[in-house]
Formats: sequence, C-alpha cells, structure tokens
Amino acid sequence: MTVTILRQRLFLCMGLLGVLFLSACGGGGGGGGASSGNLNVLLADSPACGYDHVYVTVDHVEISSDGNNWTSIPVSASVAQPIDLLNLTNGAMLSLGIAPLPAGTYQQVRLVLKANGNAQPWANALVLTGSTLQIPLATPSSQQSGYKIVGPFVVQAGTMADLVLDFNACKSIVVAGGSGKYLLKPTVTATAEVVSGSISGIATPNASVYAEQQSGSGPVIVTGTVADATSGAFTLSTIEQSSTGGTVDVVMVPSAPASGNAGYAVDIVQNVPVTAGMTTSVGTLAAMASSINSASGTVTVSGSPGAANLVADQRVSSTTRVYEVSSIATTTGSYSIPLAASGVWLGTYSTTLPIVFTQDTAITDAGVYSLVATDAAAVASVPQTVNVSAGSVANINFAF
Repeated sequence: MTVTILRQRLFLCMGLLGVLFLSACGGGGGGGGASSGNLNVLLADSPACGYDHVYVTVDHVEISSDGNNWTSIPVSASVAQPIDLLNLTNGAMLSLGIAPLPAGTYQQVRLVLKANGNAQPWANALVLTGSTLQIPLATPSSQQSGYKIVGPFVVQAGTMADLVLDFNACKSIVVAGGSGKYLLKPTVTATAEVVSGSISGIATPNASVYAEQQSGSGPVIVTGTVADATSGAFTLSTIEQSSTGGTVDVVMVPSAPASGNAGYAVDIVQNVPVTAGMTTSVGTLAAMASSINSASGTVTVSGSPGAANLVADQRVSSTTRVYEVSSIATTTGSYSIPLAASGVWLGTYSTTLPIVFTQDTAITDAGVYSLVATDAAAVASVPQTVNVSAGSVANINFAF
C-alpha cells in the first residue's frame, strides 16, 4: 500500500482481540511519578483470508510497570464501535485515545474487549467472504495473551511515544471443533515506532505484500498488507530495525484469478534494508505472467469434516530460503488454494530502480509447494508436497 498502510492510530486504548499486555521493565508504568509522557497506540492488520469483516469492541486498555499493578485507560467516547480490523491495512490510522504515563521503559500492553452478550448486535463478530451475516466471535474472559514489544519501548517525559500492534486476522481466528463457533486467538506483533522503519512500492492491484524473514522453523511474516485496488501502491510499516541494521525480504503475491486462468507469479525482493524512522522504496514490482492452478482436498478432525488454516510455502533453492506465499481458512473441511504454476521471480534490493528480476526455474521449485494445515487446537499437520506446474492437484487431504 503506498499506499498508506492502513494502520490506524490508536492512542492508548485499543482493543484487538481477547487481551494484550504492555508491562514495564524500567521506570514506571502504572503508578505515579513526577515526570511523564504520552503513549500513542496504533493498530494495524495483515491480509486476512476468508473474511470480509472482523469486528471488535474495545472496553479498555491496561498498562503496568511490573505486571502486577495495572492502570486502566478508557476508550475515547469519539471512537466509533465496533471497529472493523480489516479496514486497518495499508496505512490508515485509528485514534482510540491518549493518556499520560510515567516516563520509563515498557515491555507489555494488555487490551480488553467487551463481552458479546446473548443477542445481536454483537460487540465482536466476523463476516465470511461472500456473506452478509454477522457471526459472533468468542473472546473467552479467561484468555489473556501477552505480546512482548519488539525492541525497547521508552516513554520520555514531555514526549509522545508510538506503539504499533500488527494484528493478523487470518491466523488469529479458528473454529472451535465441529461446533461452528468462532474463537479469536490473537496473533499480534507489538513494535515501537522509534526503532522501526517502513518499505514502500508499487505492486499489482489488490496483491498481498509481506515482509518476511527466515527462521529455523520456517518463514516468518513480520508484517503484511494489501496493495491499493487501483494504483497498487503499498507500504509495509513498523518493521523493526535490529541492532545490526536488519533486512527483510518483500514478497508480493498477486490476487489470484480462477484456477486454470492466466495470472501472475510471485515476486520476491531479497535483502531489503530497514532503517528506523525512514522509508525504503523497492519501486515497481514486475508483473510476471503465470498460469494459476490449485491444490485441493479435505480436512477431517476425529473422522468428521473440520476447520483449519492452511499455509503454502515455496522454496527458492538458489538461496536456500523458503517463503509463505498463500494461506486460507476452511470452516467446512473442504479447501482449494490457488497457486502459481511457475517459480517465483527473484530480485535483490538495490538503490538503483527498478529492481531486476530473474525467474527461479529450478525443477524442484517451479510450481512446487509445501502445504501445512493447522487445526483449531493449533496442532500442525505433517507437511505435504504438491506440484501444480502441470495442472491442478486434488485429494491433498489432512486428518487430525
């Protein structure tokens, strides 16, 4: 999104899903003090799958300096509730309120949602893609999810400190077994803007764009967004700059047409630098044609159709890196995930734009993906390898 990363500014009071933390490890968070500053909490969302809307209603935010004593901060009366998290993408900012805090270094924040009650209108709900029906979203009162802030988060006297919470709706919503009830199990990254930078560029309209890094357990999506529907502009904001400088790989996954139709391959720009307080441009990402095929199958839980999230990873053998390129959710047990039949187009960051891309044509990479399903209990399946280079593949089934 050059879009401006739909990330709405939330000043100290924002609610995400069940609950979030912001505990302090340094001078003060909840209790008195002669010197104080202001905290500005921002909320963003990564691309979601299978949902047109995800609504939450924030009750209050709690701040603590030691994890034991908490200061409650109310949401501003001017904030419209419920909040549709899926509007918070590509740069928009939502202000939930501003509050003073004692100067100090903080490490956690806790956000609390209002309860749904027994009838509509629901405080917390979702709408499945293609539907208009609001389905209540359960946020168990016993659920408390702590989020460690990436990098030091310091509130200085007489200043405003910004904290961004990046919420991934697709990976945070699950179906509770075969009950058909939806639960919110937060996947959130909290980052202080003072230690973060941004990346901007132009992608194909409506493309999903991710900043990814490699880990021992596989690719990690640092943040993501959806490119503007008209211009293709995008911004990936609030990416931490590590003490050693830090780079990420930018992954553009074009919006997929119907299976079997012409579409576009995945673009990857490797080693994009992240500099605190600055925006790095990757220019216009090339739209490279590719057939789109699909991998499909079923998910069963205890012998019956079950809900799951499915993720497709693609390897680039020449650099030994693996990238998450697609994810979907199934609530019925049946799924079909569109995938490019070709290998990715790979470029390396350069200040000279446009970036030059070369296609990965390795036989082990082109159209070859690793699929993993994760059930409502957060249990991951054994990965299955699929090859859609020659056409769509069916009966890729998962059982829990």
